[in-house]
Amino acid sequence: MMKDAQTKIQLLLNHLVDEGREQGLQVAAYLEGELVVDAWAGVADRSTGRPVDGETLFPVFSCTKGVLATLIHRLVETGKLSYETRIAEVWPEFGVNGKEGITLDQVLWHTSAIPYMPAGVGLAEIHDWKTICAEIVQLTPAWQPGTRAEYHAITFGWILGETARRVDGRPFQQRLQEEIRQPLGIEGLYVGIPDEVESRVATLENTEISPEPDPSKPQGTAPCMRPLSSYMNSPEARRACLPASNGIMNARALARLYASLLPGGIDGVELLTPERVRLATAWERPGDQLAPAATYPMRVGGYMLFGDVRKQLPTFGHDGYGGACGFADPKHKLSVGLTKNLFSSQGAQLLIVAELRKALRLA
Repeated sequence: MMKDAQTKIQLLLNHLVDEGREQGLQVAAYLEGELVVDAWAGVADRSTGRPVDGETLFPVFSCTKGVLATLIHRLVETGKLSYETRIAEVWPEFGVNGKEGITLDQVLWHTSAIPYMPAGVGLAEIHDWKTICAEIVQLTPAWQPGTRAEYHAITFGWILGETARRVDGRPFQQRLQEEIRQPLGIEGLYVGIPDEVESRVATLENTEISPEPDPSKPQGTAPCMRPLSSYMNSPEARRACLPASNGIMNARALARLYASLLPGGIDGVELLTPERVRLATAWERPGDQLAPAATYPMRVGGYMLFGDVRKQLPTFGHDGYGGACGFADPKHKLSVGLTKNLFSSQGAQLLIVAELRKALRLA
């Protein structure tokens, strides 16, 4: 069955590239701890014809949030933070302009009311950790924290990343290396690439022309970062550290990360206990001031929930702008990574995941 699944997915990827629906992509899947699908097709850079292989790296945008969330939950697991910790307790400068009571949980749940980028920031500020954190400190909540949910597209990364640095002492990239890449034996997962892997990064192409947002309104991404596909083709963006949005990975790495979050982990490495995962993916939090659960965003504990979100073992992970995704399905002991470089409304990521489940004979 496993060999059959590999063949079916490889043929599907080849077909999607041949018909122009996709340009370059990878799919990897672990089932019960075994790498059962590791497929790729197409070109990483259309201008040169460089083909995709298993080591090609793709910008995956908000898939990065799942990596950051995992590191945050590990700090809670070890007692360095709690979900009720006020950010200002560990990052005192943050506690001004109405942000004094914002908790870790509110940031994880996108209810902290700090979803918008500081006005007027340019790439120089965005790419300098100390400078952008100082800009975040000056922000004022856009509503009463904890009473409304709105996606924190980019600010999510700096608020949580600096909070983690304050309690742990290590910068984000060091923790990424020491707590995820190293124990899992993952090479193809970066948030800020080293120079030596630049030649492996796929070039993004976007066939959709999105309307420019109203500049008079606050924005979740800075104007200087748009369009996001062009932004992530720049060497400077690829080397920066935006823990919410500029991860550069391959499908194998994403799938292996989520395999480590399933009960028992992968090859003896379990990054979070099953109980911690249960808490991180709980649909409701005690004492929430939000509207009834049906109106919640599908982002819980830093992860997104997929499918039947209220079941005891929900599928969880995170997708990214353009169609990349990584997730774990505890019920079936399945983890998946999908990376791609053509951004189009015709993108086939949902079809690929559906066909993968069918090939593995999973509901």
